[in-house]
Amino acid sequence: MRYNQATLNRIEKVLDESSYIVRYERGTFQSGYCILETRKVVVLNKFLDTEGRVGILLELIPQLKIDPQLLSQEARKMYEEIIELQQSA
Repeated sequence: MRYNQATLNRIEKVLDESSYIVRYERGTFQSGYCILETRKVVVLNKFLDTEGRVGILLELIPQLKIDPQLLSQEARKMYEEIIELQQSA
């Protein structure tokens, strides 16, 4: 999987269709991100480059409560790729 802006957009679409809000903020995130589970908000360090953002979101998505049945076909395919990638790692 390529770590570029197009991939980032596809990952953000998965989160958007799952009612998660992705925000890029300044803060003291030791891990580069913060999850507000009850509000379905994912906050990433805004100073991360595209590759860093993609990497963090790839790690986070398997941890989130996402129902693949609610996703569009394109988003579901991306979600399944992410899950498969994380399982093989």
